[in-house]
Parts: sequence; C-alpha cells; structure tokens
Amino acid sequence: MTKSPEEDKRPLAVVLLSGGLDSMVTAGIARERGFAVHALTIDYGQRHRIELESAKGIARRLELSDHVEIALDLRKFGGSALTDEIEVPKDGVGEEIPVTYVPARNLVFLALTTAFAEARGSGDIFIGVNALDYSGYPDCRPEFIAGFEQAARLGTRAGVEGSGFAIHAPLQHMTKADIARECTRLDLDPAWSWSCYDPTEDGLACGACDSCRLRKKGFAEAGLEDSTRYAR
Repeated sequence: MTKSPEEDKRPLAVVLLSGGLDSMVTAGIARERGFAVHALTIDYGQRHRIELESAKGIARRLELSDHVEIALDLRKFGGSALTDEIEVPKDGVGEEIPVTYVPARNLVFLALTTAFAEARGSGDIFIGVNALDYSGYPDCRPEFIAGFEQAARLGTRAGVEGSGFAIHAPLQHMTKADIARECTRLDLDPAWSWSCYDPTEDGLACGACDSCRLRKKGFAEAGLEDSTRYAR
C-alpha cells in the first residue's frame, strides 16, 4: 500500500509519465533509485488517448506515491499528426523530423513538470527522452535537456534560493533494445505501457507507425517478447 506523504521519508522525485514504454521504464528506475515518485501526466488532446489510461495503470501497479493528471489542449494549436487532422505516417522511420512532432512539446511539458516539482519541494525530475533510437525530435537531444536544466535554475525560486533542479534522463543514451532489456530487468510488463500513435478502432496498436516500429525493433533486437497486441 502506498505510504502517505507524512509516512514516506524517501527523497521525492517527479516523473513525467506519458504512459509510454520509455516513461514507464523511467518511473521504474526512479523508484529503484530510492525515490518516492510523484508522477505527472499531461492530457494534451493526443489522438492516442489510450496512453492516458496506461499512465494510470502504471502509477497504480508501480505503487507510485502520487499521480496527477492535468489537461492542456494542444489541439487548439495543431501542427502535428498527434493533435491535428494530419495522417499518421506508416511508411517507416525517416531521417527528417516527422509530422508526429508536436511543436515544443517537451519544452512545454518540462516547464509544467518543473512547476509541479517546485510546488512539491523536489529538485529531482525524471523524463524518458532518448537520443539514439527515436524519431528525430529535437526536444529529445542531450543539448536540450542540459539547456532546460539551466533555464529551470534561472527561472524559479528554487533555483534562485536553492540548488535548482537535476533533470534525470536515464534512457538518454540507450537504444530501444537497451530499454526493452531494462523493462525486463525491472520486472515490468510491456503491455502496461502504450506507444502507438494511431490505435485501431478495437484498441490494438497499429504496428506500422514510427513509434510502433521503433518499439517492435527494440524488443526484436533484444530477443525479448513484447506482450503488446499489434494489428500488424
């Protein structure tokens, strides 16, 4: 049973929990490192809304100390296949930034996560970004994470009066195969998480979008089974 904040004497960390594989593994790592994990999930109007339910399930199964979900409707901005009437590509992972890129998403999300962490009195923030096997998003790069950490230090009371924030990106230099292995090592069921950008009407992962392809490739290269049900 999850301890109350008064009973839990562990150091507190905030994890940005999307409900995807990477964020689930990141939450598992934060918990393994001895943190009382407070998770933040952002409902930004994404088409693959199943991941929101996955985030709730992950928080429950990992017995996280707290899980907060907030709404931020990025559909009003559009500009992405995840928030607008743009077809999700199914022809393989390319070298250019794809239309599934959501404008400044991690910049916005990390700002909100930092606000959440500051309100909770935590200087430790975990995010599951990955710079190796990913779709080419600029806000997954190590330079971005380092730059944001400095911005958070300059733009918050905690940064001015204290030590600021440490942005932990434990998957930053892992391949998807490495992440699949971490999932298994942490005894997490891949099916608890959701990665697909374009689920079928009957709730299956499409198996063909960039996110599905990268996920399947990672488990295949690791020689591990992905318990997720795919349409193809």
